[in-house]
Amino acid sequence: MARSTARPVVRLKSSAGTGVTYVTRKNRLNDPDRLVLRKYDPAAGEHVPFREER
Repeated sequence: MARSTARPVVRLKSSAGTGVTYVTRKNRLNDPDRLVLRKYDPAAGEHVPFREER
């Protein structure tokens, strides 16, 4: 079964500038804008916003 193009894999990059990334999927139909999630950055040692790269 092929993967749908409605749920692509996106990379989330730390806004703290440490270079840490997370990989996740998002629904393009429900969230057409860039995704921003608050996640833990082990290099910074705290929770920071992670923004979607394109």
